[in-house]
Amino acid sequence: MKEKIIDAAGKTWQYLARNGETDISVLPKRLKEKNNIVFQSLGWLAREDKINYTHRDKKTIVSLSDPEMRIFNSVSQNIRQSLETN
Repeated sequence: MKEKIIDAAGKTWQYLARNGETDISVLPKRLKEKNNIVFQSLGWLAREDKINYTHRDKKTIVSLSDPEMRIFNSVSQNIRQSLETN
């Protein structure tokens, strides 16, 4: 179970990095994971200060924190540069 949660946390992190703010109710379907696994992965990411929660129009919205977005953008840029030089 713990491995599934860890895997889902990675998928969630990547999804949020690529797609930005997302209503948490759609994440399980988008990630093709069970609700309880995705919601536990969100708890894991929240505990690590990797995501932000906001409420808008009676929906709970989640997004990566600014430091995590900077990490994602930096890694993405490094990968692109590496691919261009090869």
